[in-house]
Amino acid sequence: MSPLCCIAPVSLERAAADQLHQHPPRILAAAPPPPLPALQQDAAQAAVAGVMHKWVNYGKGWRLRWFVLEDGVLSYYKLRSGRGASGAGTGEAATSPAAAAGAARLTGQGSVLRGARELAAAAGKQRKPFGEIHLKVSSIRASKSDDKRLYIFSGTKTLHLRCESEEHKNAWIDALLAAKDRFPRSLTSNDLGPMADIMLSTEKLRVRLLQEGLSEAVVKECESIMMSELLELHNEIKSQQQQQSILIDRLRQLETEKVELERTVVHETKERETHGYANGRQSVLSGGCTSESEPDTASQVGEVETEEDEVTYFDTRDFLSAESLRSASCRRRELIAHGFCGSEYVGDSVTNATKTTKYPFVLRRDKLPEPKEKEKPVGLWSIIKENIGKDLSGVCLPVYFNEPLSSLQKCFEDLEYSYLVDHALQWGEQGDSLKRMLYVAAFAVSGYASTEGRQCKPFNPLLGETYEADYPDKGLHFFSEKVSHHPMIVACHCDGRGWRFWGDSNLKGKFWGRSIQLDPTGVLTLEFDDGETFQWSKVTTSIYNIIIGKIYCDHYGTMRISGSGQYCCKLKFKEQSIIDCNPHQVHGFVQDNRTGQKVAMLIGKWDEAMYYVLGDPSVKPRGYDPMSEAVLLWERDKSLNQTRYSLSPFAISLNELTPHLLKKLPPTDSRLRPDQRHLENGEYEMANAEKLRLEQLQRQARGLQKNGWRPRWFKKDGNDSYRYMGGYWEAREKGNWDGVPFIFGQNSVSPRLS
Repeated sequence: MSPLCCIAPVSLERAAADQLHQHPPRILAAAPPPPLPALQQDAAQAAVAGVMHKWVNYGKGWRLRWFVLEDGVLSYYKLRSGRGASGAGTGEAATSPAAAAGAARLTGQGSVLRGARELAAAAGKQRKPFGEIHLKVSSIRASKSDDKRLYIFSGTKTLHLRCESEEHKNAWIDALLAAKDRFPRSLTSNDLGPMADIMLSTEKLRVRLLQEGLSEAVVKECESIMMSELLELHNEIKSQQQQQSILIDRLRQLETEKVELERTVVHETKERETHGYANGRQSVLSGGCTSESEPDTASQVGEVETEEDEVTYFDTRDFLSAESLRSASCRRRELIAHGFCGSEYVGDSVTNATKTTKYPFVLRRDKLPEPKEKEKPVGLWSIIKENIGKDLSGVCLPVYFNEPLSSLQKCFEDLEYSYLVDHALQWGEQGDSLKRMLYVAAFAVSGYASTEGRQCKPFNPLLGETYEADYPDKGLHFFSEKVSHHPMIVACHCDGRGWRFWGDSNLKGKFWGRSIQLDPTGVLTLEFDDGETFQWSKVTTSIYNIIIGKIYCDHYGTMRISGSGQYCCKLKFKEQSIIDCNPHQVHGFVQDNRTGQKVAMLIGKWDEAMYYVLGDPSVKPRGYDPMSEAVLLWERDKSLNQTRYSLSPFAISLNELTPHLLKKLPPTDSRLRPDQRHLENGEYEMANAEKLRLEQLQRQARGLQKNGWRPRWFKKDGNDSYRYMGGYWEAREKGNWDGVPFIFGQNSVSPRLS
């Protein structure tokens, strides 16, 4: 293949498109390349066109693009019918007049002729270029690690380009530099030189007029008219020269500012890279990313351009930059450090609007018992090949895939940040319904924070299994029960101080070999003592790389929070791509139910923090940054995970069993489940044996349910949802568990207390 098969000099004349049949275009793919100096000489007088690979993003990779270099501007177009990055096909470029007579990179003589005919046919259909780079304000350099790549940096974005060969790359660089040299970086008004006074002789005109028989008076009048017109034209030329001089001086000033801006961008980017990496990995807050295969790429000083046909995420820009998030979080911490805990920050003012609710202190454990056995590896393939596509509730996995918590306990883990509901209660009591809505939305998002880093699944409860959580240190009384085996439904109810929270969840899971998809159905309800209620449903959860790679989970979809009061909320959980530099994003708006107007924006990440901005930022002037006015609603507790299950300190306390509590629990409580207790103690062989035994009992649950089994503490309401009937805490107080079955077996081993 010719080293210049992707680049060809073409005519600038618009009439070239009409003369293609008489003068076929010059296609260098089938002809030997011209000498390099000739190419540079043509580039200074005509356009240069051809095809190169352009880096789009991590999802699309390298794509073929049609490039046209004309008048110091490098434009590029999509190849509408090309074959992607392979380059093994022909395509129709969105052509310009200069590109109409050009040639795309094609393989083989037949393909070349086919491509020439298609480009000629498309010459009359001028399309707007997909992107443009002005070489006047750009820098061009070759890659240090790849001899086929080059970069063009304009100060605001970077083009990553790849050619077929090193010769082809050098030819493009020479053509770009030659075109750039036509527009020197430093021009002054002195380059034009002063305009000398024009000396004009009228002798020939006088002789000719006298030969025609005109009188001397008429000749002098003609000379006067001609000199007057010439003087007016001369003055106009001088005025144009002065304006040109002013424009050149302004251009020189802009060039100086551009150079300073380039240096500032490079300097600040290097500083961010220096401070953004800790122990060899980038901060999770950073919105940028780098590739190990491109250590010297120009992405270090600018963002890689993204294609226009990428799906726009929700209806806001991405404001979650590292600087904006850190500044908002630091602003909140400064307020707390100065004694403004529990207050709201708006602009430059601090208003003590909510009071911190005081709860009694309860000492709880902060770590799990040390494992007594060494965990054994599991043969994944033998399990996976038998269960692909099955309902997750029917897949029998070894105990090694579980964490020492049940799904009933996981329901209570969603209430870890219940103080947000306490704040919402207080805002409502003060008549601020908007702030109540914002804190309820933050509470709905905060329930997902505990899933980050969790690689194991919770235990599937047995039919009739229960869990209670008496947390006076949070002002909570929580109770949950598995109310149905098929479909698997868990119902819960929680009483807080001034509010109640309840719901049921039918979790539909699919096991796809490399991933697990969980689609929750059911409605969660939050009701305050003043009668205002809020309802929402959870979004889809997927767990990836369960065979190869690092396991991670992601939550995506739309969460709609409806309220009986004035406001409602819509939150969009962004789905994480294969390689996402800024994952776990959540955007949303609060709307007025009466007018439909957006009154506040919510923005953040479900594993870090949530912020709000009053008003509708989408109607703000261009360039407005909402994070400059963002107020912190919620921030995740950054306590270190102390177990291999990545449990938070709150989650570690959920399965704690003390002698005092053991006397009060019913025989159905999850803390008395033997396989779960053995797993927590690191007794893996016993845990696996108990899990198999309990699964045999679980298989009898479907028949038990068909025979008219009913949950003990919950019943269905008119909306076919399960509601707490009451009576559990009263029975607990009396120690009366008559009629409560021993679902874990009469002969189960008493659990070891931790």
